[in-house]
Amino acid sequence: MRTRILSATLVAASLAISTIPAAAANLRIGLAADPETLDPAQSGSVFDRVVLTALCDKLVDVGRDLGYLPQLATEWTWGPDAKSVTMRIRPGVVFHDGEKLTAEAVKFNIERYKTLPESRRKAELAPVQGVDVLDPLTVRFNLSQPYAPLLSVLSDRAGMMVSPKVAAALGAQFTNNPVCSGPYRFVERVAQDRIVLRKFDRHWESAAYPVDMVTYVPITDTTVRLANLVSCRFDIIEQVNPTDLPMLRSDSRVRVYEAPSVGYQSMAINLNNGERANTPFAKNPKVREALELAIDRNALNQVVFNGEYIASNQPLAPGTAFHIKEFPVPKRDVARAKQLLAEAGEARPSFTLYVSTNSVLQQVAQVIQSMASEAGFDIKIEVYDGTTIVQRNRQGDYQAAIVIWSGRPDPDGNISIWHACDGFVNWGKYCDPKLDELLNRAKATTVFEERYDLYRQAMAIILATRPHLVLYHLKWHWGVSAKVTGFAPYPDGLIRLRNVSVAD
Repeated sequence: MRTRILSATLVAASLAISTIPAAAANLRIGLAADPETLDPAQSGSVFDRVVLTALCDKLVDVGRDLGYLPQLATEWTWGPDAKSVTMRIRPGVVFHDGEKLTAEAVKFNIERYKTLPESRRKAELAPVQGVDVLDPLTVRFNLSQPYAPLLSVLSDRAGMMVSPKVAAALGAQFTNNPVCSGPYRFVERVAQDRIVLRKFDRHWESAAYPVDMVTYVPITDTTVRLANLVSCRFDIIEQVNPTDLPMLRSDSRVRVYEAPSVGYQSMAINLNNGERANTPFAKNPKVREALELAIDRNALNQVVFNGEYIASNQPLAPGTAFHIKEFPVPKRDVARAKQLLAEAGEARPSFTLYVSTNSVLQQVAQVIQSMASEAGFDIKIEVYDGTTIVQRNRQGDYQAAIVIWSGRPDPDGNISIWHACDGFVNWGKYCDPKLDELLNRAKATTVFEERYDLYRQAMAIILATRPHLVLYHLKWHWGVSAKVTGFAPYPDGLIRLRNVSVAD
């Protein structure tokens, strides 16, 4: 049956990539969604990050063990009071427009991230009061307080260095012609069709990137992405459907790579952002508790993901140092859920759940819909592309949405972004001053025991109020053609092209 399904989709797969210039597409990567933007300042999507990883080097990178590695910064030291970090910048680095990466360029980038009206980096860089240029290749980050997550922040988009010359000229339109210092430079973008990058020969580590051209093709349908891979039209695909893994693992034309993930999927709830938040579901915590008790996370994992993922109820991944073991995944209890709805005076609460065009996530939504209906919920599912969902959520035009977070090595990057009052993806405008105080104190100490206890207190608040219902932690799965060598899986889910090559 599965073979017939794949055969039936080959025509659609062929049409999906018919516009790719065949002679030029040396490495073809199937994405699960179209990136929203290629400006690190404005980016808010994991799919942006996949492309930006090839386009824009960062000050700091993350290793497969989630440790921090030099990239554009070759070394760093914390000041004696932990209120400053001094970084040495790699010599000889140039941007794609030929301009040199200097300490002044680093200062420009941080200031841009902090001041550009459209920037989503402001909250994570808020403790950075300023950047001092100590010499042409040395900068010092001055902090308002000790800020433990800084290296994690600089290993993501806030650490991506873009050309000051181009960024100053284009402003918020930088996404139309992104110029960074990564191993690949921007060639073209056709929305919902392709993004094409070409090797940047002047990259400081050019020899480690043998592929001449990379083409990213967004295809939300997992079956069509898979068909493209097995028919050799794609060389790499991300987010393989776990139910397809047994078939792929038995196919000699394909290799499956996986990595444990700090990323997770959750249901984001609009609690306080506009008229769409004016519902009993948003206003009454008993209704949200009832919804959680109606969901069997382990059954969801088995039904949709063949047991490959990890049932979870908190943004801190099981098995990691900051996972709070005293808050286990709650068991399903339909009787208690009905009782809570009766106490709330809401026998049949109704709400709309947004989900992307990704067919697997639609299954997630449908399973939740079915489970919740047994407790009395009436969930209406609406399907949109990922970019539209993000835009609607940001505007408060949603009640609930299935969302993904790719995860960060520092715990703050997995909690504050959603739950702090100024979190940059806190679409539902949830705000608790006590929670903010705990999160701020956790960011201001580098002592593990202190941070753990503060996050334990923070999770107690979050799990009681339920602005999000974390559903499961992922494992990243990639399908890679046997013609590709050098691919390495990373727990942040990003595709790094260092040492990756593909045979003709």
